[in-house]
Order: sequence, then C-alpha cells, then structure tokens
Amino acid sequence: MPETQPEPLHAIVPAGGAGTRLWPLSRRAAPKFLLDLTGSGRSLLQQTHDRLRPLTEGGGVVVVTGAAHAAAVLQQLPDLGEENLLAEPSPRDSMAAIALAAAVVRRRHGDVVVGSFAADHVIADTAAFGRAVREAVGVARAGYVVTIGIEADHPSTAFGYVRSGDPVRLPDGATAPTARQVRGFTEKPDAATAAEYLATGEYRWNAGMFVARADVLLDHLAAQRPELRAGIDEIADAWDTPARTAVLERVWPTLEKIAIDHAIAEPVAAEGGVAVVPAAMGWDDVGDFANLAGLLPSGEDGVRVLGDAGHVVADDAEGALVVPRAGRTVAVLGVPDLVVVDTPDALLVTTREHAQRVKGVVEGLGTARDHLR
Repeated sequence: MPETQPEPLHAIVPAGGAGTRLWPLSRRAAPKFLLDLTGSGRSLLQQTHDRLRPLTEGGGVVVVTGAAHAAAVLQQLPDLGEENLLAEPSPRDSMAAIALAAAVVRRRHGDVVVGSFAADHVIADTAAFGRAVREAVGVARAGYVVTIGIEADHPSTAFGYVRSGDPVRLPDGATAPTARQVRGFTEKPDAATAAEYLATGEYRWNAGMFVARADVLLDHLAAQRPELRAGIDEIADAWDTPARTAVLERVWPTLEKIAIDHAIAEPVAAEGGVAVVPAAMGWDDVGDFANLAGLLPSGEDGVRVLGDAGHVVADDAEGALVVPRAGRTVAVLGVPDLVVVDTPDALLVTTREHAQRVKGVVEGLGTARDHLR
C-alpha cells in the first residue's frame, strides 16, 4: 500500500477536559488544550491543528468543544470557520462528541474517513505521526476501526494498553505495511503487569486516536449503543438547520456518557473489527507536571522553566520545574525534582514524584472556589 492517502481525511478534534493535574495552570476557563505548555508559542490545540492540516487536504478539521470554550477555540483557530466548530452544551464523554462530529461530517460529505485526535497531546515527530495516520486511513477504508498504538518506552501505569495480533489483510489480499489486528484493550495496569506487557512485544499504549469510515463508526454505534446512535442522528439531522438549538438542548442531556473505548473499541475488537498501526512519534499526553517537565529543555543548572527564566533563581535543584506566572522571583535551593507553579491567585508546591496527586488536591478545594475557574 503506498504512503499517499487514498482519499481525504476529515479530522475530528475533541477539545474537552479540565486538566486538573495541571492546576493551577489549567483551569475550567482555560483548560490545558488552550495553553502553550511547551514554550513553542502555540497552544496544544494549535499544535494539534498544525499537524493535522497537511493530512486533511481535500478534507477538513472539525473541533468539538464545550460551549464555554467555543469563542476561545475560534480565536486560536481563526481559519477553522464557525461551521466546523461543534459546541457541546455539557460534557457527555468522548463517544457522544466524536459520534456527533462523524454524523455531521457524513451528512455534509458522505461516507468519508474520519479520525479522532485529542486536542491536548504533544507529538514530537510529526513525520512519523503523518505516516501512521496515512496508513490508518487506508486500513479504515477497508472497513476497520483503526487506532494508533504508541511505542511504550517504559512500563507505565498511567496509560491503557492495546494488544496486537496478526497482520491486517486488505480486500485485495495484500497486507498493510505495519497494521495488525487488535486482540484487545486493557485498562491501566499495575507496574508488574505493565512490565510483563512490554516483555511480550505485543502491547502499545492506547492514545485514544481512532480512524474509521463515518458509516462504519456509526453502524458500530448503532449495534452497540442504539439509543445513543438514535439521539446523535436526531441532533445531526437538525445541525445545519434552524432547529439545531432546540433539538440540541432537548436531546443532548439525555445521551449516555461513555468513552469511545468502552462503547466501540473494546466490543468491536472482540469481534475482530479493530486494527492498530504502531508508531514511535514522541507522544505525550501531558498528564501531569512530571510529564510536562520531561517536555521542557533543562537549563545549565538542571532546572526546567516554563515562562520567564529571569524570574527563577536555582541552586542544587536539578530536575526541578518552575512556572513563574505571578511576576515575582521564585528561588529554589537544595530541592531536586521540586515543582513550583506560581500564579497570581494560587501557588502549587510539590515534587515530580507526587505530581499525579494534584488532581486530588483540586477535588478537595471544591468547585466553587475562585482559583479553580
């Protein structure tokens, strides 16, 4: 199968979530996908859009986000166009968001190939990403739901895993360059199990990227979750009409909250309908400050700074991460791997080892507090 795309890709970008493990940088009003967390000058959403545009020539990009963030998304992506922004009245998890976008795209363009790619991930090797997506598009045209399996470079307990099986055979009898049948998906394992997974060579991290023909995706949804499919169809039928608002407000709150992994990927994999394209592309979901520290360059003192390094004084603090957003000097002395996030209304001090626990602190603060907004 050649490396060129057999047809245009219509990319779906779910832009949701609060990114609570990155508080106080990430807030309800400014979640992590709207932030520049790599020092590149581009937000994670803008970076996602940048790497998808070359892959969607002749197709397009649709962003699904919460109504509260719609204006900010359009401000960051002025070329997107309002017609390609789907605003959710409330979060209903990934399946509803992706299915609605797929259904709207199908009504506009027919049974094209769609692909879902989260707005808040970092990918260092865009060329490798492009090769994987192009192969996934070709395999999806053959009727598979295709996921991109990330090469696991350590036995992480923070990610789910996808297990690969036999090579995928296409209708003409050929095999795809690297795609393999998916034997199954597993949730986040403990450390010992994760190590066992990697030792087999059969497992990849599940990054939640899915590519499929729009009709295939929606037919699977009808088979697995018929009520959800019916609700999505009702909304999609009204989307490009004056009835959109009324139908959306009435139907959307009734939709089942479920992730695409549970609604489609897992049951369809059990039936042999899911393929995985393996890829090593420097992927990171920026899940906490430990991940973020690994994405930033280290200074001569071994300290990583997101922001103005002129506000940071460090000594004997190798591996520390400092985010000086309050405009004052932050000094770290004799505290390796420290994390200091200083914002005008909130200060976080922790370590990279305990970065995953930030979410619990945020939950303990309560949703009514101003500094969570």
